[in-house]
Amino acid sequence: MAKKSKEARGQVILECTEHKATGLPGTSRYISTKNRKNTPERLELKKYNKILKKVTVHKEIK
Repeated sequence: MAKKSKEARGQVILECTEHKATGLPGTSRYISTKNRKNTPERLELKKYNKILKKVTVHKEIK
């Protein structure tokens, strides 16, 4: 059975905000899921950045 394309829970990509500002090569990205009905705004989580070796804020990108 095929999934509906407009489901409530969907995949989102989280990208580090501090890493972008430093200008270092590479990116820190995570893939997560969120319920689009309960949280329509963009997701913001603290995750570990392997390149900077510390916990930073990761924001949802499109």
